Amino acid sequence: MNSPLNIDDAAYEKSNRKMRKDYTKETGKTLGSRQTSGTGKRRVSFACRFAGMAGAMKKPNGKPTRKAMALKKWGFGSVDAARSFCQSNKEKKS
Repeated sequence: MNSPLNIDDAAYEKSNRKMRKDYTKETGKTLGSRQTSGTGKRRVSFACRFAGMAGAMKKPNGKPTRKAMALKKWGFGSVDAARSFCQSNKEKKS
């Protein structure tokens, strides 16, 4: 039997696939895959963007929000983990 988290995970993945398909249809370009490890520019950018986002990590019913699921999919356990990763890996502007 699937746990409620797996059902939410499946719904998140389905929504993500649709978004990617629609983006390709509209622009003719494809989005890159998630970078779940390493210090690539896209992963650093994701971490910095999500570290500054307001909002809860759990819904009132205790299930994770889309923000929490996105962070998890990109390899971050919390907003603080993303913020720390961002601060230690972002390029310094001159």
